[in-house]
Amino acid sequence: DVIDNIYECQMCGGCTKDCATGWDPTVFTKDVRLNLALNGETPDYINAIVDKVLETGNAYGVTELDKDLAAAIAAHAAATDTVLFLGAEARYNVPAAAVNAIKALEKANVKFTVLADEPASGAALDWLIGAADETKKQMADCAAALNGFATVIAFDPQDAKAFVREYKEYGVELNGVVTYTAFVAALIKDGKLAVKNTGAKVVYQDPYQLARDLEETDDARAIIAACAELNEMLLNKKDTMWAGGSIMAIYNPLVTDLVAKERWTNAINVGADTIVTASVSEYASLKKNAPEGKKVIAIEELILAAAK
Repeated sequence: DVIDNIYECQMCGGCTKDCATGWDPTVFTKDVRLNLALNGETPDYINAIVDKVLETGNAYGVTELDKDLAAAIAAHAAATDTVLFLGAEARYNVPAAAVNAIKALEKANVKFTVLADEPASGAALDWLIGAADETKKQMADCAAALNGFATVIAFDPQDAKAFVREYKEYGVELNGVVTYTAFVAALIKDGKLAVKNTGAKVVYQDPYQLARDLEETDDARAIIAACAELNEMLLNKKDTMWAGGSIMAIYNPLVTDLVAKERWTNAINVGADTIVTASVSEYASLKKNAPEGKKVIAIEELILAAAK
């Protein structure tokens, strides 16, 4: 029962922010998961996911790309000094998000590369079993594939967090990392990406990886404010509430559904019909649990809708 409880934790850091002890409970959670793996006590339902990540690079065991995404990636096979790292969640779970992320950068005439054989970032393994040798090797292999680029645009916040935080902690060198939201916000600010305000009334779901781990809360808001009318809901910025994750949804959909529904309650209570998110996995969870008449929009979708 204790081990199962350990895997009910998303390690979102909500408890850390308000912990009176000054300790970071997520550190202990990761240490326990690592020790479970080292001692052969990881639950079978987690081992099944770990095996898929090791074999295919993603938690779903998918080996082929969506045809539209494959075509979008092929259009950016040429080498440049900038790489867009889509991440496993977008490539294999929500491919439309990956396609739209590429299209949004195309609107700004950005020259960038997308790897057809993009390696796993190691973020999923780090979440599942912590700082195991397998995790560190996956991270090192990914860094080796990306270090030839001057700029690495991390589309998924969970990959961005891994690149900036865990890689350094584990002694893996990767330079030039920028989040997708920060990169696009700069494009809009510099006039390289022209958008119009659609007037749509929306609220923003802060991904905890951006808001708490990377302390980035303004860039997505700058994008949204340029494209729509931005309002705030309860628990925003560093106080954000997790709205569901795709890996946990594989083995514990009850928890991910409950938190997504609670986030919809927060949005509805401020009169919002639309939530904008910059997280691929939270998008999937919020979309699955959207009440009738309500909708979730990925930030790259909002950009495309507003692009001139």
